[in-house]
Amino acid sequence: MEAWFRYADDLGLGPYCLSRSAQLSVTPSTSPSKSDVAETSVDPPIATVSKLRPAVAAASLSSLAPMTAPRPASGFVPPAAAASLFEERIENDSLERIRETIGPNCMRCKLHKARTQIVFGVGNPKAQLVFVGEGPGRDEDIQGEPFVGRAGKLLTQMIEAMGLRRPDVYICNVVKCRPPENRLPENDEIATCSPFLLRQLGVIQPKVICCLGACSAQTLLQTNQGISRFRGEWFDYRGSKLIATYHPAYLLRNPAAKSEVWKDLQKVMAVLGLAPKKR
Repeated sequence: MEAWFRYADDLGLGPYCLSRSAQLSVTPSTSPSKSDVAETSVDPPIATVSKLRPAVAAASLSSLAPMTAPRPASGFVPPAAAASLFEERIENDSLERIRETIGPNCMRCKLHKARTQIVFGVGNPKAQLVFVGEGPGRDEDIQGEPFVGRAGKLLTQMIEAMGLRRPDVYICNVVKCRPPENRLPENDEIATCSPFLLRQLGVIQPKVICCLGACSAQTLLQTNQGISRFRGEWFDYRGSKLIATYHPAYLLRNPAAKSEVWKDLQKVMAVLGLAPKKR
């Protein structure tokens, strides 16, 4: 085990553990003691194990290969489609069970301080198409339903232009409570609330996920790149096909972008086998 840790450290993959009393430091010229090695090998936290996984893969190869896959033309590298090894799996999960888990009085993050009510999601629980936004706005906070304000009306028009109705699809957000002054959700808020979104998607298992805006796309694709880098491109997401396009609120401020969004929606329609609604 000691030799393994020294080998991994030479590859630049350490350190692996922070001691409660002092930080463990291993350099190529200083070998760790047996007690230190024992400490690092007992019940490592999840973040620690995630760092060890590349070393396990590297140790099993006879020769070292490049660690990154070739980049597509856009320069955006999608994450692995498989779920994390440490992600909690809930048997017989359901949308109702997720709603009950959140509860009507959730106080898990600071967004609860100014919200009126939880905005969970709405639509067909077996939908082939799920739209994911960033968070509720003022109208949504009052009515308890996502996308019911001006941006919501535009989304309804987009759905109908695809030959569908709102009850045919499922609509939800990354966070379930309205951010103050309609600001973007902050990282800690996303980290707290997004697991419920992942469970929703896991229960519905849609054929297509359409991310509306950068926040939802960055959350699901685990990237901080701007949406213009990957808008309109297809990604595999845990058995579903994922595409990102501009948020309806953005279209209200920039009507010229509607043609680009329509191109993205036509790609979705092609995958779902839909024909445009006749005027």
